[in-house]
Amino acid sequence: MPSPYRAIFAAPGTKGFSAAGFLGRMPLSMMGIGVVTMVSQLTGRYGLAGALSATLAMSAAVIGPQISRLVDRHGQRRVLRPATLVALAAVAGLLICAQQRLPDWSLFLFAAGAGCVPSVGSMIRARWAEIYRGSPQQLHTAYSWESIVDEVCFIFGPIISIGLSTAWFPEAGPLLAAGFLLVGVCWLTAQRATEPVPHPRAQHTGGTALRARGLQVLVVTFVATGAIFGAVDVVTVAFAEEQGHKAAASLVLAVYALGSCLAGAVFGLLRLTGKASVRWLVGVCAMAVSMIPLQLAGDLPFLAVALFVAGLAIAPTMVTTMALVEQHVPRTKLTEGMTWTSTGLAVGVALGSSAAGWVVDASGAEAGYAVPAVAGALAAAVAFLGYRRLSGPVPTEGRGEDDRHRTDDDERVA
Repeated sequence: MPSPYRAIFAAPGTKGFSAAGFLGRMPLSMMGIGVVTMVSQLTGRYGLAGALSATLAMSAAVIGPQISRLVDRHGQRRVLRPATLVALAAVAGLLICAQQRLPDWSLFLFAAGAGCVPSVGSMIRARWAEIYRGSPQQLHTAYSWESIVDEVCFIFGPIISIGLSTAWFPEAGPLLAAGFLLVGVCWLTAQRATEPVPHPRAQHTGGTALRARGLQVLVVTFVATGAIFGAVDVVTVAFAEEQGHKAAASLVLAVYALGSCLAGAVFGLLRLTGKASVRWLVGVCAMAVSMIPLQLAGDLPFLAVALFVAGLAIAPTMVTTMALVEQHVPRTKLTEGMTWTSTGLAVGVALGSSAAGWVVDASGAEAGYAVPAVAGALAAAVAFLGYRRLSGPVPTEGRGEDDRHRTDDDERVA
C-alpha cells in the first residue's frame, strides 16, 4: 500500500472500522441490482423491476438522513442496530412476496420498508473526520480510500448479486446483501473507541444540515448524477440480455466500477492545489461527457470499454464532494450532511432506474442509454448554475469555533 494510505491507518481502530464498513456497504451495490435481476427473472417485467428498485432507493432517500440525524444526536450504536433490524425484516418480506408471486402492491410495501437501511459509508467517513479533523491532506487520503472501498463494492457486488440470482435462485443476491448488512453493522457498532461523540439536541441549532446553501447544490446535482448510475445499471442488464449474455452484465458493471476505483486510488496520492469547487465542477462535467459514447454501443466489449472510461471521473468527484460537505456543514451535523449527498444519489438512482426500465420496455436497451446521457447533461447544468455557492466564502453562521478554524486551515492548504 502506498505510504499516504499506510499513514492514515496508523491511528488505532481505523483498520477495523474500515473493514466493517466494507461489509456494511456491500448491499449498496447488491440490493438494487439484485432486486432488478430477481424480479426480471421471476416475471420478465423490467418496468416493475426498475420501479421496485426506485422505490427502495426513494425510501432510503427519505429515511436515511433522519437516521443519520439521530446518529449525530445519540451515537452510531444506539441508532444503527434497531434501524438495521427494521430494514432486514422488510427485505425478508420483499423476498417472500416475490417468491410466492404475491400482488405487486406487497412488493412495493416491503421495498419501501427496506429504506431503513443506514448510510454506512457516511458513518465511516464521519469516523475518519473525527480522527483527522484539522489535517486536510490525511482526510483527503482517507476519503479517497473510502471511495476505493466503495468502488470495490461496486466491482464485486453486482457480480455476486447477479451471478447468484441467475445461477442459483432469483432471491439469492438480495438475500446475501442482507447478510452483509447485518454482519457489517454489528461489527461496526461494536467498535466504540472510534465512534464519534454524539452531540446533544442543544448543540443542533439552525435546523437540518440541508439549510447549508453549498450542501443544497451538491444534493441537487447528485440527484442527476444518481440518475446516471441507476439508468446505467438497469439498461446494462437489459442490453446484456438482448445480446444473449445476461450474466455478463455483472462483469460489464464491474469494469465501470474498476475505472472509478483506479482513478480514486491515484487521486488519493495527489497533493492537491486550487479550489475543491473547481475540481468538483470539472468532475461533474466529465461524467456528463462520458455518457455520450454509450449511445454508440453495439456489443458488450465496446460497452465495457466505454463504461471503464466513464468510471474514471466518478471517484475523484465523490472524494471532492465529501471534502466540500465537510467544509460547508457544521461538525454537529456532519453525518447528516454526508447522508444528504447519498440521499441525492438515491433519489437519482430511483428516477434513473425507473425511467430506464420504462424506456427499455418500450423501445429496447440501446434506446435506454439516452436516459443517462440526459441525466448527465442535467447534472452539468445544475453544477454550473450552483457553482458560485460552492466557490464563495463558507458561511460561519451556526458553525462551532473548531469548524471555523478547520475551514481556515482548508483554505490555506488549497
